[in-house]
Amino acid sequence: KRYISKMNKFNINIENLQPSSSIQFMQLARQLKEEGKDIVDLAGGEPDFDTPKRIVDEAIQFLKDGYTHYTVGPGLLELREAIARKLCQDNHIVCGAENIIVTPGAKYAIHATVQSLINQGDEVLYFSPGWVSYVPIILAAGGCPVEVKLDAYTNYEIEEAKLEKAVTSKTKMLIINYPNNPTGRIIDRKQADIIVKFMKNHPEIFLVSDEIYEKIVFKGNRNISIASYAEVKDRVITINGFSKSVAMTGWRMGYLEASNEIVKQIYKLYQHTITCVSGFIQKAGIVALECNGDVENMRKEYEERMKFFVQGLNSIKGITCVEPEGSFYAWVYVEKDSWSAEEIAEGLLKEQGLVSVPGTAYGEDKPYLRMSFATDKKTLVKAIERIREFMRNEW
Repeated sequence: KRYISKMNKFNINIENLQPSSSIQFMQLARQLKEEGKDIVDLAGGEPDFDTPKRIVDEAIQFLKDGYTHYTVGPGLLELREAIARKLCQDNHIVCGAENIIVTPGAKYAIHATVQSLINQGDEVLYFSPGWVSYVPIILAAGGCPVEVKLDAYTNYEIEEAKLEKAVTSKTKMLIINYPNNPTGRIIDRKQADIIVKFMKNHPEIFLVSDEIYEKIVFKGNRNISIASYAEVKDRVITINGFSKSVAMTGWRMGYLEASNEIVKQIYKLYQHTITCVSGFIQKAGIVALECNGDVENMRKEYEERMKFFVQGLNSIKGITCVEPEGSFYAWVYVEKDSWSAEEIAEGLLKEQGLVSVPGTAYGEDKPYLRMSFATDKKTLVKAIERIREFMRNEW
């Protein structure tokens, strides 16, 4: 009894995790709507489009055909081959089916990668502002997250000096996310070269490249995959999926690409956690990779919404928003340095019924808010009007 009383009741790595801010705000918006309140929800990281009919029909047909049993392995061979072709053609990543693991969402792919590759006390670098789940995933694996803070005044350019300053003998991994959530930055050639140089300087470090917003880019931009650089490819784990580009968030299907050695290591954990991804969903994923026209139509619509929303935001006194290069988020600066992002978000919710996510959730100290424009133009018009009214009242 004396021994048990001294033990931690729960896993301390998990017990100390903070909840996901983006999910909390999405749940809040849903709750307020269910209560009958007039809410403008810009918190979500989810496309408002329906999954293309071809994909849905494929899944339904395989369900009807009884394709509902285990699909033991890292993913259906046909799907992994299709993903490998996609990566070769679109991302210039040389790989085969043996380099792919199909996962229940890209988030699990990141979790499984970090869990499989780092040891207790290893340090993992991550850029800030950045997605809310990287730090909890690192902590859950027993790692030590190390923030590499990028500067709003340079539009969040990657700086080699900041990376080098953050490295220690314990550094095991760097996680990057481009197109970036929340800032909308992409990896261009200049930025990619900095990352590759850093990786060559530190041959013991793994790179996790989260590219889930890859297809949602604007103004003719193209995001560069670091795994396309042969000299560092063997240490790069590329994460991607179907949620954002093909409006398949609820299907929960992502994938990772890595060297044979890394894939074998991650697959050990995979077998003992999720076993497999549902077969009928994987069959639909094969069709999803053929829906380039649907993906492009959605991208064009996002770009139109982005331009409309950013222009509207910048017409409001006290609001500044740089056009994102990718993703479907507006990274909105509110010129009220005496206010915190939380106070601004709370004020918008209480006074105007508008739900956003404060920038502090992503590691930004200045008064920024993340607002999703993955919604119809009517909602965006309403959002601009409410933000304008809020700022008019406060000024």
